[in-house]
Amino acid sequence: MDYIRVTKENLEQEHICCAISNNKDIQVSSKKAWLKERFDEGLVFLKSTQRGKCFIEYIPAEYAWVPIKADGYMYIDCLWVSGSLKGHGYSSDLLNACIADSRDKGKAGLCILSSAKKRGFLADPSFLKHKGFSVSDEADNGIQLWYLPFDQSAEKPVFRDCAKHPRTEESGYVLYYTHQCPFTAKYVPVIEKLAEENGVPFRSVHITDRRSAQQAPTPVTNYALFKDGRYITNEILSEKKFMKLTGK
Repeated sequence: MDYIRVTKENLEQEHICCAISNNKDIQVSSKKAWLKERFDEGLVFLKSTQRGKCFIEYIPAEYAWVPIKADGYMYIDCLWVSGSLKGHGYSSDLLNACIADSRDKGKAGLCILSSAKKRGFLADPSFLKHKGFSVSDEADNGIQLWYLPFDQSAEKPVFRDCAKHPRTEESGYVLYYTHQCPFTAKYVPVIEKLAEENGVPFRSVHITDRRSAQQAPTPVTNYALFKDGRYITNEILSEKKFMKLTGK
């Protein structure tokens, strides 16, 4: 498998793997706009030259859009290989490239979000364990911060206090989201409309800057849904799943 690094210079020409290829699609345009602003902060987006979902996205943890304390680490936003590309060692290829690059840049290690059992939109814990990662911190909702130190004396990365106990003070449904995940650009407006049409108390909070993301009341900032203050899910809901959740 050959890989290519997406940069400012080739961003508009490249397929970004996790959404459809039409640049006019809101999912693609929103994700590419988000990426464009991150490249100067050290973000790396490495993907296969073969069409499909096969890529890794990582950034120095100080610039990550998650509420963690992980100075000196590299944070992996997403490592995704799916469909017919699974089972060929491409995940290992991408992770090894990230490790080599991070070592060259003098990083203390890697960190990434996961959980005790596999959850959608999060890294597979069995794969992480196989690659030498271990849990460095865990929030009340079961979201875990995994890490791979390059030096065993390196300080463990941890969640910020705001994310350790995910909760909001509002009643009804509250959704925190960013455009780091392209699917939010399509599905958040759909859920907003459904909630309004069906009289479901609902408020969405679009996180548009790193500072706000690092102070969010949830470890997962791409998509985090709360109900009456309690964390519900990080799964990006379709119309059907949202209506089932609300009992409508």
